[in-house]
Amino acid sequence: MDITPPRTHTQTSTDELQMLQELVAKFVDRELMPLEPAVLRRESEGGRYTLTAEEEAPLLARCRELGLWGLDVPEDLGGANLSAVALMVAEEEVARTVVPFAFPPDSPNLHMMLQVANEDQRERYLRPYADGRLKSGIAISEPGAGGDPAGMTTRAVKEDGGWVINGRKIWVSRMGSADFTIVMARTGEGKRQEGVTAFLVDKGTPGFIVEREIPMIGGRRTYELVFEDLRVPDSQVLGEVGRGYAPMQLRLNVRRLQIGARCVGIARRALRMMGEHALQRTTFGQRLADRQAIQWWIADAATRIHACRLMVRDGAARLDAGQDVRTEASMIKVFATEMAQEVVDQAMQTLGAMGMTKEMPLQLLAQQVRVSRVYEGPTEVHRMAIARRVLKTIEQV
Repeated sequence: MDITPPRTHTQTSTDELQMLQELVAKFVDRELMPLEPAVLRRESEGGRYTLTAEEEAPLLARCRELGLWGLDVPEDLGGANLSAVALMVAEEEVARTVVPFAFPPDSPNLHMMLQVANEDQRERYLRPYADGRLKSGIAISEPGAGGDPAGMTTRAVKEDGGWVINGRKIWVSRMGSADFTIVMARTGEGKRQEGVTAFLVDKGTPGFIVEREIPMIGGRRTYELVFEDLRVPDSQVLGEVGRGYAPMQLRLNVRRLQIGARCVGIARRALRMMGEHALQRTTFGQRLADRQAIQWWIADAATRIHACRLMVRDGAARLDAGQDVRTEASMIKVFATEMAQEVVDQAMQTLGAMGMTKEMPLQLLAQQVRVSRVYEGPTEVHRMAIARRVLKTIEQV
């Protein structure tokens, strides 16, 4: 289904979007899908839900050959400088498979760094990060401030030539591979989002402690971090002191749009599996595809997928145009995750016992969607934020 998003001055043309979609779709079908049985087998046997080095290396090499590297990285850093709309097209296609692979680098941290990194940081961190030599993580959530990052209590205190950070973070991703981590800490006396600063912390810095690894559903891993008199020089402050919340919010907006695009891809895979099974499965002398209940599930799924894709591309187009998309990003996060969860669940129901097996990707898709209703802000917090902003607009009229 071809969707032409609204044009903006930074946006990729419709023809370019179509070419990118076809290129990524072929990469997924030819390079990633063949790895799916091995990934599912390892996960079902209790192994790590990850690619082996032998599996990942040729994929990364193929990405470079095809130009599927640094899609939204600026040209001066060696990237393709594609729009957010184009990035969402790629995200949707990759999400059709449960093979844990993403085109490097991780875009949300990239966008945060692009906004505020100084020239020294661009050379030491951003450039090697953009070309794949470094991997990053970001530490925001805390045991007492998960869905409310403005309530963080991790504190950085100024000392001669640098800062001392003490506190604790949780639900942090990529600590097994990250070369550096963006640590959010409170540096001022302000309430809520005032006085939050971002710091670049290298792996192995004394006082940076990976306390424990936390297995999550969907095969993922997160980590709890402890900072004990973690010292960093002034050169590691990312952006302005006390003004780290807004760049972090930009990162969250990009991630929430990505979640929306991924949910479209997940739902597409589930819908296809549901449709293929319904066309060939006969019960009581009639195909499942001829039963109204299944037909309505399929019709509703196709309609919601179409609506969600339009929402994602509209949000990305607004982001490309430099607009504030906090409300749209929250709407997308809520709608997309609930849509995908329902579509995947109905696909599992259509497939019956087969849909419950670990030999099929549906169980992993279902778990990943369920996690997405909590990651990057739980659904209830987003609904609260949407309502607050809508009511404020109405009140001002």
